[in-house]
Amino acid sequence: MSKNILVISTSPRKGGNSETLADAFIRGAEETGNRVEKVCLYDKTIGFCKGCLSCLKSHQCIIHDDADTIAQKMRKADVIVFATPVYYYEMCGQMKTMLDRANPLYGSDYMFREVYLLAAAAEEEDSAVDGAVKGLSGWIACFPKARLAGTVFGGGADVVGSIQGNPALEQAYEMGKTV
Repeated sequence: MSKNILVISTSPRKGGNSETLADAFIRGAEETGNRVEKVCLYDKTIGFCKGCLSCLKSHQCIIHDDADTIAQKMRKADVIVFATPVYYYEMCGQMKTMLDRANPLYGSDYMFREVYLLAAAAEEEDSAVDGAVKGLSGWIACFPKARLAGTVFGGGADVVGSIQGNPALEQAYEMGKTV
């Protein structure tokens, strides 16, 4: 059965290593007949959550920017894939800001059941991604019907393009095929 997949590339760098992982995932997912939409945060305007909690009643944020549209796409997706660079052993700030701004999804009739994480970092140790996994897992815990379905980590990728030849590219592609 074909799934509606939303891939959110959270890197501030266009064409960065985590976005390259996202593109590999997308190729695999599309080859198996899934519908995929990619959203890149590097060209979006997303303000910080104000913590007012108005969204819990209305399921809409009081801040009207690109996060509104992205959150609605998240609500309707069967699968959400986040691609992030790892900065200081954590997800990038753009990803964290988007997760915070997805607060209107709490208590809504969200569709997603599977969430995936694709991460690239200069650090090669597998543990470098642990902070990003923990942060995303905390967000997912707020959605009882959702689960972290898979993670791909590409270490040793600092400058743009250094992910090329990394086994993580094939892993992301294969994960996309099996989603």
